Amino acid sequence: MTRSEILEIPKRYKNENAEKYGINSLGILGSFSRDMGKDESDVDIVIETTDPDLFRLVHIKDELEKLLHKNVDIVGNRQKMNPYLKKHIEKDTIYV
Repeated sequence: MTRSEILEIPKRYKNENAEKYGINSLGILGSFSRDMGKDESDVDIVIETTDPDLFRLVHIKDELEKLLHKNVDIVGNRQKMNPYLKKHIEKDTIYV
């Protein structure tokens, strides 16, 4: 899959499920955001929700894996995140 194909699926998912799951922002980072993703690459997703419930995040992860046909890693974007880590994530993320 190309970066544009990878971006389209989370974008559509967010548009369809933002209200249902309280998704404030959703983006990709890692190899696909740098346009270096390979067939065997997983997709790293950054998500911020109104209620960072672990079970909800696992459910979102499972749904995105089915849609993308790839393993997905979820990174929760939190206010109390380490500033260095947050800066690195923000620099690398493409929000949809």
